[in-house]
Amino acid sequence: MFDAITIKKTGQPQAIVVGVLKGKGLGTESKKLDADGSLAAAAKRPECTGDVGSIAHAFPDKNKPAGRVILLGLGDAKSLTADTLRTAIASAGRQLSGVKATSVRFELDDALKAAKLDDGDAYAAVGESLGLLSWRCEDFRGSVAGKNPKPKLAIIEGSAALTKALKLGMGLAEGANVARTLSQTPPNIATTDFMAAEAKKLSKLGCTVRVIKGDALKREKLEGLINVGKASENEPCLIRLEYKPARASKTAKPIVLVGKTMTYDSGGLSIKVGGGMVGMKRDKDGGCAVLGAMHAIAKTIKPKVPVVALLCTAENSISDEAYRPDDVLTFRNGVTVEVTNTDAEGRLVLADGLCWACAKEKPAAIVDVATLTGGVVVALGSTYAGLWCDDDKLRGKVQDASDAAGERVWRLPLHQEYKDMMKSPVADIINSNPNRKAHPIQGAAFLSYFVDENIPWCHLDIAGTHAVDGDDGPYIKGPTGFGARLLARLAEQW
Repeated sequence: MFDAITIKKTGQPQAIVVGVLKGKGLGTESKKLDADGSLAAAAKRPECTGDVGSIAHAFPDKNKPAGRVILLGLGDAKSLTADTLRTAIASAGRQLSGVKATSVRFELDDALKAAKLDDGDAYAAVGESLGLLSWRCEDFRGSVAGKNPKPKLAIIEGSAALTKALKLGMGLAEGANVARTLSQTPPNIATTDFMAAEAKKLSKLGCTVRVIKGDALKREKLEGLINVGKASENEPCLIRLEYKPARASKTAKPIVLVGKTMTYDSGGLSIKVGGGMVGMKRDKDGGCAVLGAMHAIAKTIKPKVPVVALLCTAENSISDEAYRPDDVLTFRNGVTVEVTNTDAEGRLVLADGLCWACAKEKPAAIVDVATLTGGVVVALGSTYAGLWCDDDKLRGKVQDASDAAGERVWRLPLHQEYKDMMKSPVADIINSNPNRKAHPIQGAAFLSYFVDENIPWCHLDIAGTHAVDGDDGPYIKGPTGFGARLLARLAEQW
């Protein structure tokens, strides 16, 4: 919606956005803007319902603080949260873009006091919402579609504390937007080498980056990546990024983020049929989220603890080199896997990342993110990502980060019975059980065999939340970058 968003301490805004609670009139601060009664009149119009995202316009005299005032519905005071505010601000943002406003001031004091919502949390949500709303990816539009220029927007805010909160929110949104752009990039461009090159760009933010590929994969016994990726001319790789705080303790254990980064998934020899292959450029969205999180962590959050990211990167293609159903793979932790379905490839590459994290990183905790199963979409739709975590402390931290980011997660079980479903009559385990019972849990159960029992671990399945089919709050049709802000918030609170 906007080409750029900046923050200015002073200036005359073209528009003021005033928060209005449902069933409430103008508050004390809002009334100060209403010398001519135009706001009070607008508040009485039928469109000014106070419902979340409702809009009414007022046009004060030219001598007033702004020529346009947008009365923005924020819902009931008791239900106003940072997440509600993201949705409402997106509605205002679309209005501002539509009228080509170049500057805005927000007057939310009355609503925030009534709702007892922290100013910092609220203005961080404002920054996130506008930042997410500003995303667009037009790199692939040609001479027919052309470019679609958008206005630049300046937020007028004189408070240093609120400016800091806005910048935090905008930084988190920038990380998510990095993930969204990578998700949108087509597979003929976003190859495995491309993803490695994009990761290397974070060295400018202070991250160290290493790419393990070719013979190094064999030396490290990363069998999932080797086998899933060997049918493609684009070589598989494990991309490792590390953020270290300036004054990190030598004994500090890192948080390790593991992302499934399938640059394209044809299904392999268990080929996807019909329209099942369309959209599989987004099978890398777990890794995109992790990369976006590292961007926000290194540039904006700058946590007190080290963070390591592992992007398990491959293309699942078809050739005479392709791995097969009935193959048995031996992973570096000694677990053997009978392949029953080459379209259950994401868990095989994630297994490498989890093994590496346990053996190499001495982690405080591991969180993996993946578009892993269609079953989680059946179970939870697009409202929640699936969460599996049996460590109470880690689960609490992930839930707190989820609440802060507004990226919702729902816990699903991981009892021994589910793990037993993955037992193989030939090897230790199978990669996919043809019995569709507990389908989303099967993926988590498989991964559990590659994590040391004494290491806190959380698995997030974002198959239902990584993209939207149409405009939804601060998102437009396409990728959401789900997980980038959640993971950054997790590092922030560690």
